[in-house]
This record gives sequence, C-alpha cells and structure tokens, in this order.
Amino acid sequence: MSKLPPPFDEHGQHWLNIRVYYEDTDFTGMVYHANYLRFFERGRSDFLRDAGVSHQSLLARDEPAAFTLTNVEVDYKRAAKVDDLLTIRTRSLGVKGVRMYFNQTCLRGDDVIAEGRITAVMIHADGRPMRPIKDVVAQLKPFEYQQIEPQ
Repeated sequence: MSKLPPPFDEHGQHWLNIRVYYEDTDFTGMVYHANYLRFFERGRSDFLRDAGVSHQSLLARDEPAAFTLTNVEVDYKRAAKVDDLLTIRTRSLGVKGVRMYFNQTCLRGDDVIAEGRITAVMIHADGRPMRPIKDVVAQLKPFEYQQIEPQ
C-alpha cells in the first residue's frame, strides 16, 4: 500500500482523538452507552472527510446522496469517564454489493473500551436506497483496511 495521509496509518486505519466531557456521562460519571455511537459517528465522518468524501460533497452532487446505517453492533468492554482521552480507530472493510462495512474501536491508551461493527448503505436525499456511487467507492478503495500480518 502506498503511504496514506495522516490521520490514516499505513494499514488504512483512521485515528481520531476525543475527550470525554461531563455532558457525555450519566449520573455515575461513566460515559452513557449511547454516546459511544456518537463517538463512532464522528470517527466515520472524519474517516470519510479525510478520505475526500464529505457529507456536503455528496449532497452537492447532481443526484444528492447520503449514508445511512442499516446495522450497528457494539460490544462494551470497559467504562470511560470524564476527562479520559479516547481514540476512535476506524477501519473500512470495503463494499460488498450495496453495503459498506466498517469496524470501529474506542480505545483509552491500549485498553479497548468498546468495539463496533457497522453496516452502511447509500441513499438518495429523499431516503430512497441507491447503489454505491462508483467514483465514491473508487475514492475510498485506497483506504480499505489492510490486515496486519503477524510477525
């Protein structure tokens, strides 16, 4: 794989730092479970933008388009707390048919806090499903996760 621009690493993984604020927590001081979905959304949005596919550019096309999620699975491993610095690692696993697959991990240092598996599809601006736009798929192809080979 050729060298990718930061914040991508040589394997196509995208990295985004997020600070936990008081507003992200519940009454126990732990991050509220639904907020991990918000953190993952930020990671995917920045992944797409940094790969050259912004939401605004999709809406500005002759046939406006957007992404929507069809499936989200989250495994919660540990709790994050106020002031934690979290890192969201986003991996594009590619496109199969009409579906786009992502794997995301919320980390605090080396500790896995939560892991997500996301399936997305493209839609017209009015919500009707559409096939993935070929030039968008081609633009994202260099950023597909390249499995790290064990040493």
